[in-house]
Amino acid sequence: MKTININGTLIDFSTPHVMGIVNVTPDSFFSGSRKQSANEIVDRCTQILEEGGTMIDVGAQSTSPASRFLDAKEEAGRLMPVLKLIRSEFPDVILSVDTFYADVAKESVEEYGVNIINDISGGQIDERMFPVVAQLNVPYILMHMRGTPQTMQQFTHYDNFMQDILYYFSERKAKLNHLGVKDVIIDPGFGFSKSISQNYELMAYLKYFHIFEEPILVGISRKSMIYTLLGITPEESLNGTSALNTVALLSGVDILRVHDVKEAVECVKIIENVRHYIDEGIR
Repeated sequence: MKTININGTLIDFSTPHVMGIVNVTPDSFFSGSRKQSANEIVDRCTQILEEGGTMIDVGAQSTSPASRFLDAKEEAGRLMPVLKLIRSEFPDVILSVDTFYADVAKESVEEYGVNIINDISGGQIDERMFPVVAQLNVPYILMHMRGTPQTMQQFTHYDNFMQDILYYFSERKAKLNHLGVKDVIIDPGFGFSKSISQNYELMAYLKYFHIFEEPILVGISRKSMIYTLLGITPEESLNGTSALNTVALLSGVDILRVHDVKEAVECVKIIENVRHYIDEGIR
């Protein structure tokens, strides 16, 4: 059974977890996820937990190609007051921070008890990230991306798409393990440095990521792979998101990172009930 260690408590993935997104940024691609005021942030966290989410992921920097790139100081200025607020209102929640800066990760964990570091760059934007995460001794979400959020779509050419991505994870995970990072979560990076067709190829071959024997996180909530394919907007992409979350769950993923927690939790519940009868039939 896959597990991660959160402050000495083993969190298992016998049932997949749902991670709710809190964006403290004015320019997230999905307008419904932008939260700025203290009341909005508290209400959003309350909603995530009441709807069955077990983790909250907080980000202060938009990762859309059109977004402005923040430095560590500006990101921390947005992020730290929010972490302080969430930790005071929800002291026991599993809290993840979406950052690629080692100093932001360090302050988040040491000052506000953040439990997980979610780094979309896989340690490539800030080379100090891996040793700092090892020092902090917290789980680390290792995502696949090339370049930065602003340049990533210039890097969609691969010699062998799936092979190159699996090699990336093999190499990066080995570096983390060598430094002593024990809890690594694999995020294939849907929407990052990938064309629409590559995103769907990635979804079709999610089962390959089980070779790493680590929890797998999928974040496809309302992304362009859905709304561009269907000719709709992010605001109209909930149905497509649920469809892909279902495919991901059938492929054995362990964490769904989403805007719409209630619907993702329902996907988990339905697929787990189907799996029960599949397992019974196998026995």
